[in-house]
Amino acid sequence: MHEQVIYLDNAATSFPKPEGVYEAVIDAMKNSGGNPGRSGHKLSMAANKIINDARFHCARFFDARANHIVFTSNATAALNLALKGTLKSGDHVITSTIEHNSMSRPLHQLESIGVEVTKIPTDLTDGLSCDDIKKAIRKHTKMIVCTHISNVTGTINDIHTIGTFCRDNHLLFLVDAAQSAGNRPIDVQRMNIDMMAFPGHKGLFAPQGTGGLVVRPGVELEAIIRGGTGSKSETLTQPDTMPDKLESGTPNTPGLAGLIAGLHFIEQQGIEIIEAYENTLTTRLINGINSIKGIKIIGPGASKNRGNVISICFDKISPAEAALILDASFNISARSGLHCSADAHQYIGTINNGGTLRLSPGFFNTDDDIDQCINALAICAKGF
Repeated sequence: MHEQVIYLDNAATSFPKPEGVYEAVIDAMKNSGGNPGRSGHKLSMAANKIINDARFHCARFFDARANHIVFTSNATAALNLALKGTLKSGDHVITSTIEHNSMSRPLHQLESIGVEVTKIPTDLTDGLSCDDIKKAIRKHTKMIVCTHISNVTGTINDIHTIGTFCRDNHLLFLVDAAQSAGNRPIDVQRMNIDMMAFPGHKGLFAPQGTGGLVVRPGVELEAIIRGGTGSKSETLTQPDTMPDKLESGTPNTPGLAGLIAGLHFIEQQGIEIIEAYENTLTTRLINGINSIKGIKIIGPGASKNRGNVISICFDKISPAEAALILDASFNISARSGLHCSADAHQYIGTINNGGTLRLSPGFFNTDDDIDQCINALAICAKGF
């Protein structure tokens, strides 16, 4: 059944995965089933090797230090760790108006304990402006936080320019790379990124339940979860060495084996090739949508400077109705609604009318997939 599906919901979770990912997960469960770092027997040591290898591969992929790759269950957990482990009452943080709830909700909670938050209106074509950031800075500003690529509009924030600005002004810089890790080259050192949250299950082709936080050496975070680490078990105090300080509990060993395989696939294909191919598909889809009356694209037009996320609204039907028609009649998987991004939909004016229909091509889509989607959208646009 899945072979017939045209899957255009890669912004939520990439599908399908490379065959090597499936194989690596199964192999880890069958042959490395011990608890990593908790025992000295062969199965535990085999599991521990997977965790260490995953850390090494992520560090090489993002140009980070291996012991400063902190594995989490997803990017949301990583963002919560970065925000709540750093910001205190009296701190001021600057963010954008197109953030995912995984950024916006922790910030909203932190406001209740005295953290001040400034949300800067963000240009949907050009992204967050350093000039606007500069105007918003206060004496107690501690951190700039933003998404790399909007999961609603595909807007790209220039994280290299923002990172340089933050480093020059002695501000911490946190990036949400949920829509860019694996789709765009990211070098945390060159881009002056202090912390970066990434999911495994999107552009990195790993299973769900994987992700992490890249932390620059010298950035101090308070652990928000404490527990077993397999190290310093004789004390009730959380270890202060990385990554144990921020990693408690049994990690997702099979998932991280899949992450290694996903990274291998990206390296074999070439991330620039992946980026260029997805951009070609996205441009093809945008140009096709622009030829249909009764559909409006919300966000950047066809350009290399945008992500592979396209949000549209219809004149005659709701996004939810369109998604149902695509799924039931054309076997096309797309997502309708607010995409877990209250701020973004409030900003683009779709919060009260069902949000948008979101289409997000991926590396395993084809030109034919895109053309079939365009034809289906043209039918949807006519209404009932």
